[in-house]
Amino acid sequence: MTSDTVAAKPQPQPASGAAIVTVIVLCLGGLVASLMQTLIVPIQPQLPDLIGTTRSNASWIITATLLGGAVAMPVAGRLGDMFGKRRVLLASAVLLAIGSLIPAMTSTLIPVVTGRALQGLAMGFIPVGISLMREVTPPKMTAFAVSAMSATLGVGGAIGMPLSAWIAEAFDWHMLFWVSVVLALVVAALVFFAVPPVHDAVGGRFDFVGAVALAVGLCSTLIAVTKGNDWGWLSGTTVAFFLVGVVVLLLWGFAELRVSSPLVDLRTTAKPSVLLTNIAAVAVGFGMMAQAIVIPLLMQLPEAAGGMGQSILHAGLWMAPGGLMMMVFAPVSGYLMNTIGAKFTLAIGAAVLGVGYLFGFLLMNAPWQLALASVIVSAGVGIGYAAMPTLIMNAVPITEAGAAVGLNGLMRSIGTTTSSAVMGVLLGSAIPTHSHFQICFIVGAVAAFVGVAITLVIPSVKRKEESVLAPAPTAKTMS
Repeated sequence: MTSDTVAAKPQPQPASGAAIVTVIVLCLGGLVASLMQTLIVPIQPQLPDLIGTTRSNASWIITATLLGGAVAMPVAGRLGDMFGKRRVLLASAVLLAIGSLIPAMTSTLIPVVTGRALQGLAMGFIPVGISLMREVTPPKMTAFAVSAMSATLGVGGAIGMPLSAWIAEAFDWHMLFWVSVVLALVVAALVFFAVPPVHDAVGGRFDFVGAVALAVGLCSTLIAVTKGNDWGWLSGTTVAFFLVGVVVLLLWGFAELRVSSPLVDLRTTAKPSVLLTNIAAVAVGFGMMAQAIVIPLLMQLPEAAGGMGQSILHAGLWMAPGGLMMMVFAPVSGYLMNTIGAKFTLAIGAAVLGVGYLFGFLLMNAPWQLALASVIVSAGVGIGYAAMPTLIMNAVPITEAGAAVGLNGLMRSIGTTTSSAVMGVLLGSAIPTHSHFQICFIVGAVAAFVGVAITLVIPSVKRKEESVLAPAPTAKTMS
């Protein structure tokens, strides 16, 4: 029996109490990382004046975080597989602290954009934390743990908006970043002291060239998507960025197939069970983001223009129950995955997501109606989001779990980015009317139901027991 075979065999799982503490710490870290996505949304209209720049330049403060997160997910996942997931979690928390500290101490464009990019890189915490769950939890707890951490993606974004709006109104805008510094340091300390060291590093050579090429390709493509509304979709700049991004990504994929230790194993990714799950992630990510854009905008639109006339803070408060609903439905997702499997759990979640949009299409005349639509959509996300990384982890070797889950997170990010761009086009540059919002709801519903269709054709994967269970902390592996 080889050493690899011994390492793959099930080992004693940590005590439930220790596992619960670890899950809570990882979920808190994911929550803090996802908070960064909506941290400055309440002050976005004032950013040009606050940092003395143009509106176009100020938009890079949002874009930088998006780009950082897109690049970080697959790279952090691969680093976690190579050097140990706990180390990468600590590094992500430190990056978040540094990225928060820089804009907290300045009011000029370049440092703020740099800090926001570093905050985006900290998003690598989430896929690495999810992939670590099955190594530090008993098998019966894993599905619930993955569900809870996946829910932090939505919860952080939902509660971040009203929380940030309150902080921005009560204090100087720099306080947003000082609070982030404190939260990041708390997460780093908790990871260091509460997350048990696990000997899960598999070593290997890090593909620096592949990482740079992926970063260039992703950033170029996503810049074209996120800035297309500002630059014009057919402008030379937009087209150039898009073409460069696509060409670089194609060359990157061609090269990755010939590298002995690739950043992402594309052969594994091409398996139908993995490929279709990632395609479904784009559709579900698109559906999730649509409501986060459309509903707050409709709530804040003046009543004279057909909106609800809500302030940013009030709109955020109306949206908050939806984010909390994701956490409420996390245990439901775990129960469903343990009983009917991750595939059908994802299909149910995507279906509920679509129903939420249909509800919004039919009832959009009062804040409570939109809030209810948001709750239904969020329930669908809470049910389905955890199923995607679970499907991925069940289909890939444990030594590639971090990178594979990171790539799945990237695909969700691509879905949310595309949704943002599409919703911007559908709403138009003038004041949108009710028909514009109804079209957005229909498009969101279509995306969700497409996700259902894709999910139902994902082939089932039955893994061997020794492949499902990862080495867990024991007296021998604990330091």
